[in-house]
Amino acid sequence: MALLDLADISFGRGQRTLAEALSLSIAPGTVVHLTGPNGAGKTTLLEIAAGLRRPWQGQRQCHTSLHWLGHRNALAASLSPLQNLESWADLQVDITVSGRSALQALGVDRVRNRPCRDLSAGQKRRSALARLMMAQRPLWILDEPFDGLDQAGLADLADLFNAQTERAGAILVTSHQPLPARIKSQCVLPLQVAP
Repeated sequence: MALLDLADISFGRGQRTLAEALSLSIAPGTVVHLTGPNGAGKTTLLEIAAGLRRPWQGQRQCHTSLHWLGHRNALAASLSPLQNLESWADLQVDITVSGRSALQALGVDRVRNRPCRDLSAGQKRRSALARLMMAQRPLWILDEPFDGLDQAGLADLADLFNAQTERAGAILVTSHQPLPARIKSQCVLPLQVAP
């Protein structure tokens, strides 16, 4: 059974149509990479998939719990990465890994107590991505998760993607760059800018 089904959805921004009659089914163990130029509707489609926005037409059915990580990191600047993760964890019911362990696994344990405003873009992104490890939900919906990451960060995230698919999870992701080749079970879904 698919983790997420989008059936004949149409959507846009304002009065501008971005996609019509688009259908997508995300099976366990897969990584679906949405590609396309700016303005093609990648983020809008992710928001629909995550249940944050309604399509103009069509149906969304999500058959599992999911993680949403938008292009913003959702980290309070005055709090440390560890404080941010602990605050987030207090609102969740399915935490299986501590914030410190997740930060350590993603290579940002040494900055865990610094205010986020003092961190590099890559350190902030890794800190936000640590949520994926803390509550291992079957479906991840990620908008530009590779932004700001150095080569070590790209490798760590690729390993995280592979661990997710190996446990029969799935990932719907956007990126303006090709995904690292070491990520298994990839398929690409190109979106075009509507005329």
